[in-house]
Amino acid sequence: MSNPIAPSTPAALKEWPLWEVFVRSKQGLEHKHCGSLHAADAQQALQMARDIYTRRQEGVSIWVLPSASITASAPDDKDAFFEPAADKIYRHPTFYQIPDEVGHM
Repeated sequence: MSNPIAPSTPAALKEWPLWEVFVRSKQGLEHKHCGSLHAADAQQALQMARDIYTRRQEGVSIWVLPSASITASAPDDKDAFFEPAADKIYRHPTFYQIPDEVGHM
């Protein structure tokens, strides 16, 4: 019996949208990116992500989002993109004196 959602060929699989998968483990508070997969829709992406990335029952939450929805900075532009933060020295309190009674921070 064939699965009506499953593609008939590997080429058909690549026509499905690419989804990014984030899983929150039992020990963690944040979701971590763990991979990508092709799926026909969000519901199928969640089910496939569960089957692929949480086989050992280590996850408590899964997020999937279309890869096309991600906007990222370009690695070649990192100097220009992050440079404005360098002139805001108040964000880096290296010039403050910490009293001895405060202890290690």
